[in-house]
Formats: sequence, C-alpha cells, structure tokens
Amino acid sequence: MSDANGDVFEFPDPEKLKRGLKPLAGLFGVLLLAGLASTTFIQIEPEEEGVILRFGAFDRIVPPGLNFKLPSPLETVDKVPTQRQLKEEFGFRTVNADVRTEYSKADLSGALVMLTGDLKVAQVEWIAQYRVKDPYLYLYKVRNVRGTFRDMNEAVMRQIVGDRSVTEVLTIGRQEIEAEAQRMLQAMCDEYETGIQVEQVVLQNVNPPDQVKPSFDEVNQAQQERERLINEAKTAYNKVIPAARGQAEEALAQAEGYSVERKNRARGEAARFNALLLAYNEAPEVTRKRIYLETMASVYPKAEKKVLISEGAAGVLPLLDLSGGDR
Repeated sequence: MSDANGDVFEFPDPEKLKRGLKPLAGLFGVLLLAGLASTTFIQIEPEEEGVILRFGAFDRIVPPGLNFKLPSPLETVDKVPTQRQLKEEFGFRTVNADVRTEYSKADLSGALVMLTGDLKVAQVEWIAQYRVKDPYLYLYKVRNVRGTFRDMNEAVMRQIVGDRSVTEVLTIGRQEIEAEAQRMLQAMCDEYETGIQVEQVVLQNVNPPDQVKPSFDEVNQAQQERERLINEAKTAYNKVIPAARGQAEEALAQAEGYSVERKNRARGEAARFNALLLAYNEAPEVTRKRIYLETMASVYPKAEKKVLISEGAAGVLPLLDLSGGDR
C-alpha cells in the first residue's frame, strides 16, 4: 500500500504483534495480582485492631495478626491502637519524653486559668490517660473524637474546680478532684458513645496565677509557720503533761501506801496494847516486871556509859573513875 507521496508501507503482522504483547500482558497480570494481594492480606499489629468497611459501611472488626479482606476498594481497613494507653495534656505539651523531658514553649495558658468556688483564680495542669475500648464508636460515632474528648476534659475540670475552694484545689483536694474528674469524664464518654475508656486523670501542677503568686507563697509560709508552732506546742505538751500526770499518780500511790501502812500499824499497836492490858489485868506484877525488862532491853544497848549500882550501896563515888577514861 502506498501513501500520497508514493511511499509503500506494510501493516504489521498480527502474529508478530501478539507475540510482542504477551510479555507485557504477563507483566501486567503479575503487577495486578501483586496489587490485589497487597490489598487482600493485611497485617494488624499486636496493639491494634482493624475496622473493615465494605463499600464504605462498617462490616467487622479483625484482631491482631494476618487477616484477609476483599481487595480495595471493595473493602478498606482502619487500624485503631486499642491496647495502647493514649493521653491528652492540658496546660502544657510534651515535645520529647526522654531522660530529660522537653515541653513546648507555646502559650497554653488559656486552658490553665480556672475560677474556684471561693472566686479565686488557679492555674491547673493535668493529664487524661485513656484507651480505645470500642474502635467502631471511636472512629465513626463522633466526629473529631479527640477534640471532643479534650472539650469534655476542660468542661469537667472547670466544673469540679468551680465547686471547691482554692485551698482544696492547691493542697488537700487533689486526689478527690482526680477521682471525681475520672468518674464524670467516663460518664460523659459513655453518654456520647465515644468508645473511650478513661484510665486515669492526673493533676500535674496547680498554682496560683503569676501575678498573685508571691502573696500566695507568703500566706502559705505563714500557714506552715503556724502549723510548725502548733506542732512544737503539742510536742512540749505531750512531753510535760504526761510526765506531770505520772508524777501526780506516783505521789497519790505513795500517799495511799503510806496511809494503808499507818492504819495497819495503828491497828497492830492498838491490838498489842489491848493484849497487853488483858495480860496486865490478869497478872499485874508479872506484867509490870516484863514490861520493865523489855523496856530496859531496848534502852540499855543505846547507852554509851553504863553504871551498875547495887541496891545496898551507900553511894556511887567508890565506883566512879574520875580520870576521864571510859570504864
């Protein structure tokens, strides 16, 4: 066949053309099969679960491991970290959690400032730790579930802080606030069907605003000084008062013992006197002589110098040694 210029050309041989296209068709088939296989078998990590959508509608949830699904776009998968603990930070932002934690220097004070129940202002920083317990609800029930969860946190924390005094928020009420925030936050997550399980709410830093912080620190120091003085006074009280009470009880016990001893001694002497009187009435001379002898037996050993005089002696001079020596 010739063209307008008279050049002659021939149509390609169909057999040759078919043989040339076979390798390309084979390569295309291999690529197609590889693409289908890559979208048919999916690997779910141990801490994840896969949510399968068929034609855009929820179909099933697959566990960790190698799973089969229809090729895309018939079925698609969204992976959700259901076994990983997630967290949201409020009032601060961690940039690098390493040996030395780095925080963002951006101005995040808007979520910090809260009004307490006694109309004071406090800066509150906290962390909400949670897990995904229902991947379907987490992905498709609430639009922007992470932003909704953050809004819930701020609403709950402002309500709880607003019901308490600034002293409770800054000091003694921290654990109670954390427990109440977790309970209320979980109730809201269940009501909104977010698929979130709240693990823990932790207050990080609770401080007064920078403008009043020096005055607040002075008040705290004064309160601590008052507590210190009270504790010292209680210590001195506990040291002195029990000792005084012990001494008083000891004195009372000694007095009671002395009283019992004197009473018993008096009763004994009275009983002895009555017995002696009875014996005297029965034999006056014998009793008188016995009493005399007993008295002399008790007195005689106490005398340093003793002079014995016979009943028939006319005087004592012959018996006295006037030289001054002991006799």
